[in-house]
Amino acid sequence: MISVLLVTASYISAQMLSDIASLQIVVFAGLSFDAGTFIYPITFTLRDLAHKVLGVKGVRILIFTAAGINLLMALFFWFVSTLKPDVIAGSSNLWGSVLAPVWRITLASIGAEIISELLDTEVYHLWVKKVTTRYQWLRVLTSNAVSIPIDSFVFSFLAFYGMMPTASVFAIFWSNVIIKGIVTVLSLPMIYLVRDNQQAQP
Repeated sequence: MISVLLVTASYISAQMLSDIASLQIVVFAGLSFDAGTFIYPITFTLRDLAHKVLGVKGVRILIFTAAGINLLMALFFWFVSTLKPDVIAGSSNLWGSVLAPVWRITLASIGAEIISELLDTEVYHLWVKKVTTRYQWLRVLTSNAVSIPIDSFVFSFLAFYGMMPTASVFAIFWSNVIIKGIVTVLSLPMIYLVRDNQQAQP
């Protein structure tokens, strides 16, 4: 029970943090990408942990729940940004200019998350059921190798296509793939933090 709570809370928290950070485009190591890229790849491994303790049906519910929470978060941030700040208390319009959602980026991020996380779930599930239950790091690496490029492509083109040159959109796509790939490799040992819950398996 404790592992279920920790994994689900960590997954949703990482999703929220990455969506907030995705509003800022940064340059790092010569690459241009949204700052959420630093955290978001961890959600794939956390999703795999959730798969181990919740099973495929439970993790699908978790994916849609996280998407709903992120959408509600964006709506709440938008609502707060429409309110007049109390300058006497030290508030300013800077809060809204920083955290008010850029809806195209926000919706692109949530859409890419749903598509890629569901795809990651199916690849992971097929690997465990049809290939092997051994080498847990390999099931994470395989599912992420499929879902990361899809996630990066969907997000990059939904968020930026038509707003900037296509070459720039592809540059953001490849930057996302590279950074997410590195974070994935670094996060592989996390898969051993929890045991497979046989009762959660379909």
